[in-house]
Amino acid sequence: MSRLVIVSNRVSLPRRNAAPGGLVVGVLAAMQRRGGLWFGWNGERAVSGEQPAEEMQRNGISYVTIELDDTEYSDFYQGFCNGILWPLFHYFLNGFHYSEQQFEAYLRFSQRVARELLPRLTPHDLIWVHDYHFLPLAQKLREAGATQPLGLFIHTPFPAAEVLRALPVCGELVQAMLAFDLIGFQTESDLRAFAGSVASLWGIESISADADMIEVGGHRTRLGVFPIGVDVDGVQQQAREAQQGDACRRMLAGLLGRKLMIGVDRLDYSKGLVERFRAYERFLEMHPDQQNRVTYLQIAPLSRADVRAYSTIRRELEQAAGRTNGRFADTDWTPIRYLNRNFPHDVVVGFMRAAPVGLVTPLRDGMNLVAKEFVAAQDDDDPGVLILSSMSGAARELDEALLVNPYDTRGIANAIDRALNMPLAERRERHQAMMTTLRQNDVHAWHDRFLAALAATSRSQSSATRVSKTITA
Repeated sequence: MSRLVIVSNRVSLPRRNAAPGGLVVGVLAAMQRRGGLWFGWNGERAVSGEQPAEEMQRNGISYVTIELDDTEYSDFYQGFCNGILWPLFHYFLNGFHYSEQQFEAYLRFSQRVARELLPRLTPHDLIWVHDYHFLPLAQKLREAGATQPLGLFIHTPFPAAEVLRALPVCGELVQAMLAFDLIGFQTESDLRAFAGSVASLWGIESISADADMIEVGGHRTRLGVFPIGVDVDGVQQQAREAQQGDACRRMLAGLLGRKLMIGVDRLDYSKGLVERFRAYERFLEMHPDQQNRVTYLQIAPLSRADVRAYSTIRRELEQAAGRTNGRFADTDWTPIRYLNRNFPHDVVVGFMRAAPVGLVTPLRDGMNLVAKEFVAAQDDDDPGVLILSSMSGAARELDEALLVNPYDTRGIANAIDRALNMPLAERRERHQAMMTTLRQNDVHAWHDRFLAALAATSRSQSSATRVSKTITA
């Protein structure tokens, strides 16, 4: 079995008593099975100049980490990644400002990663690169002589060609992406958007909407859909055990018998939090009988706090929460409990299990694992109801949730009322159907399917049957 090499923006170093969640569970499970190397940023900034990579071994896995110097942090990470690609990929063109200097830093960083990674590779490695931070990495590795299978998984949405064209260097980036042997997406619409961008950028009309292979200069890139999942059994166990913990007990006691509605999101403008807060205020206006009967707990840890757009949304949320609480609060009731802090993963899923309603309403999201964790955390006998944005990748799988338009405050308000009053039989039926989907597409199935497809790419170069017209840039 081939060794697995993971490249991601951040490396989750093993810590005592730390409960990994989300992507980390899937990555570690795959690496523990195969043995491997995990390469990426350690979250630190170099004091002066470029520092050498650091390596540590834990349980058969090598963790290789680097620090970012000031230019890499400001131009690569904060600039091109967070200030250009993130808003572009999430369709927020008003937050998009192109900088040639930042693009050059972006290319240099992939060059640096390729230089650090290449001497650590073995001939039979499978290299799995994660997300938009490393779109040029396969090209840089190929130029340096790497011949191993190279796969890229895009966790975010991929924008339609009309949106992608706002980026002056979109053609250069798409061409670089086609140096990968396999590109995985969260949904079919993301895959079609990428294929459509290739067709649009090169004027090729023969790439079909469901193309799963594109050939450029004799190199074939396979496209696939691999929706990321959660560790269903792990989430369930954590949620049950957390119910007995002090944090959950204190939270439940503070409700004073009221129903709990929960949202858990990074503080990010893509998550639709401002619209969600307005929808909850609208709910309390439209349904006065629910006042003093439900408490909305929103956990929103700070994200990229030194980017101006994020300080703006934080201010807007504080104002929205203050307005709602000022209008509707009682001496023993705070309608919105808004917390800008992290909680351990097991505590969060324990809170979810206690909530009759989960609110997951991003304006745009590649998948959204919080939605899946909320479903997995529920009590099968008395499950809560998930209210889910139709603009999230998870909506393609969890259509038994109450699907809403995240911009429609009235629609969300009505969905909250419906969720709070949904009969037990309907809640069980919806929950059971979603759990079946979660188990079919759990995090282990996700990494198994992707790696099997990546391993097969070297064998399929001469046997592909669905190949678009060869294109040259």
